[in-house]
Amino acid sequence: MTTTVKAPVGELLREWRDRRRISQLDLAISADISTRHLSFVETGRSKPSRDMVLRLGEHLDIPLRERNRLLLAAGYAPAYGESDIGAPEMTVVREAVRRLLAGHDPYPAAVVDRGWNLVDANLSLGVLTEGIAPDLLTGPVNVLRATLHPDGMAPRVLNLGEWRAHLLGRLRRQVEQTADAGLAELLEELRGYPCDDEVPEVEVPGPGDIFVPLRYRQGDLELTFFSTVATFGTPLDVTVAELVIESFYPADPATAAFLRERVTG
Repeated sequence: MTTTVKAPVGELLREWRDRRRISQLDLAISADISTRHLSFVETGRSKPSRDMVLRLGEHLDIPLRERNRLLLAAGYAPAYGESDIGAPEMTVVREAVRRLLAGHDPYPAAVVDRGWNLVDANLSLGVLTEGIAPDLLTGPVNVLRATLHPDGMAPRVLNLGEWRAHLLGRLRRQVEQTADAGLAELLEELRGYPCDDEVPEVEVPGPGDIFVPLRYRQGDLELTFFSTVATFGTPLDVTVAELVIESFYPADPATAAFLRERVTG
């Protein structure tokens, strides 16, 4: 894993602290260091130890990938590995993911990486990908692009404005959380896709709403889903930390019956 870091570690730490909207005093208290020492680190008057960089990264909730960049900026080797998902040491991760996906059938589920590229999926995801243009399903498959592109799922999403706002909101928060330039570019691309539906600026629930549904046209039927998101709870590898498992559930009996009949049929 080769990474070029130009900014000094103190400047990077200050940027992350500002991004998290945490004062020097609050960070110093939570990390159990003096405000004076933290100030010296941020201004470059003092070089932080490796343990100090890792401690501040933990208290600022900085992604593992970015913690490695902080270490490099401070002159230390990265602490967290980044394994290819197909590597032998990732076998236990792949098997766990496959069990989760298979166990979720007949309902759709998928695993994506930090860039929203499809890593794995169960067979039932096919109910949502039918009719998508082949070029959008040629690897690497970006699930946000395949969802919101006019040649993707978008024409069959009955509440496209609402679902688009939901997905773009998630991506925007991810950009704010990670400061990832690639995700920021993806966000701008998706914002440029056409949408005839009204896109709400704020997700305000209507009467009886408890989540944002995905309402999807399947032939003459309307399928309604809600989704949950899961991540690995104690990751020490960059790749594992960035995997996200999204599982879709039927939001009404008709959708559940259709999915069960689709599998048995």
